[in-house]
Amino acid sequence: MTSINQRAELQNQIWKIANDVRGSVDGWDFKQFVLGTLFYRFISENFTNYIEAGDESIKYSNLPDTVITPEIKEDAVKTKGYFIYPSQLFVNVVKNANDNENLNTDLAAIFTAIESSANGYPSEQDIKGLFADFDTTSNRLGNTVENKNSRLVAVLKGVEGLKLGKFEDNQIDLFGDAYEFLISNYAANAGKSGGEFFTPQSVSKLIAQLAMHKQEKVNKIYDPAAGSGSLLLQAKKHFESHIIEQGFYGQEINHTTYNLARMNMFLHNINYDKFHIVLGNTLENPKLGDDKPFDAIVSNPPYSVKWKGSDDPTLINDDRFAPAGVLAPKSKADFAFVLHALSYLSSKGRAALVCFPGIFYRGGAEQKIRKYLVDNNYVETIIALAPNLFYGTSIAVTLLVLSKNKTENKIQFIDASGKGFFKKETNNNVLYDNHIEQIMQMFDNKEEVAHITTTIDNTKIAENDYNLSVSNYVEPKDTREKIDIVELNKEVATTVKKIDKLRADIDNIVKEIEA
Repeated sequence: MTSINQRAELQNQIWKIANDVRGSVDGWDFKQFVLGTLFYRFISENFTNYIEAGDESIKYSNLPDTVITPEIKEDAVKTKGYFIYPSQLFVNVVKNANDNENLNTDLAAIFTAIESSANGYPSEQDIKGLFADFDTTSNRLGNTVENKNSRLVAVLKGVEGLKLGKFEDNQIDLFGDAYEFLISNYAANAGKSGGEFFTPQSVSKLIAQLAMHKQEKVNKIYDPAAGSGSLLLQAKKHFESHIIEQGFYGQEINHTTYNLARMNMFLHNINYDKFHIVLGNTLENPKLGDDKPFDAIVSNPPYSVKWKGSDDPTLINDDRFAPAGVLAPKSKADFAFVLHALSYLSSKGRAALVCFPGIFYRGGAEQKIRKYLVDNNYVETIIALAPNLFYGTSIAVTLLVLSKNKTENKIQFIDASGKGFFKKETNNNVLYDNHIEQIMQMFDNKEEVAHITTTIDNTKIAENDYNLSVSNYVEPKDTREKIDIVELNKEVATTVKKIDKLRADIDNIVKEIEA
């Protein structure tokens, strides 16, 4: 079976489980149980693979817990970041699930034990709370213990039946793909309640390529609004040959999504010592300042969210915002994220950010921040994308590419909103690889393409009140039908003659009738 067919079959299976098992529970709420179970199976098989180390004479799942020495456990936690006893493995729990009257509490105890195994070790913060949203005692699973266990058995059995093959052969990719497929489908079906947490893979791929363009290696990659981690993972997927030397960094404000991002790292075989995802408000309580600068920054921050802004007098003195001399409006934090990213960017790196279009033309504080960005030559490229690319919103977003090592005082504008830059599929538009390649080629060569891309000197932008809207600089193609006035006048004259003749003929007919 080809990898494409295998992936398609897996996605059909997993979506069937997600729909069949949840019953009356809302899909977005139920996702934690499906995703959590998938994650539980993954780390169980990953850990088993590590312990057995290819030795076919060892069957870890068959061993009694009592043979595990403190030395074995300590060594495993230092390497993998966590420990799972044989009895706690997914394969052993699911084997006895039907007959286990204490399934929900047993699972809760296992998840607590896995997380606690990292206590006191460097991986503690990366493992802590990973299963927090997988609440096996939740009433969302049912009102009685029997109902809860019945649904847990169904989820466990369903995930057990997924055809993932041998772990060492292809499991890493398939687990990760299945996980992202579930998140994206839940987001698409949840509308605004869920889509805000997920950047479609095609857009993520473009953003990752923009940030990593022509960088042979980067020290680390960062997302200040990490969501489920999809943007960071696209950098890993697309740039396998690149060396992201110190790993993947991100901060996320939503606790559930923060857990998803950490799970997503493990599922894509990024070990705990190669990622650092933290929980908290990036704008008001940034936690990764000691890790900057970053050679690559990617992000899809929330659009036009409220923040403290000028209500906190200390923020204007914050190193991230002080250089611009003004704070982003309290009701629209978009440029606060932009300035945060710029502050964390290295002198050789790039930041590629998804932005709400309004920030590129509105006045007031936002205009002053644009002035700061343009006058200091930090803006490399602005790209207008097609509408309806994101779940839950039809907004035509704009990508902002920042760089601190530009050699020319110019800004490139690309209008990639036209029909040649997306394909309509069901309710959404989608960027395909050929669309991404077109955009990247224009980004790379900076050549003029009529009605699509142009490069404007910063002085001209200053003369235009620092308006950075793509439509202000890329003239749209006139698709109206061209009319030959001379030829049209001839046709009109001919038509008039025909009408006059027809009227005369009618008058003659009427006269004959009246006679």
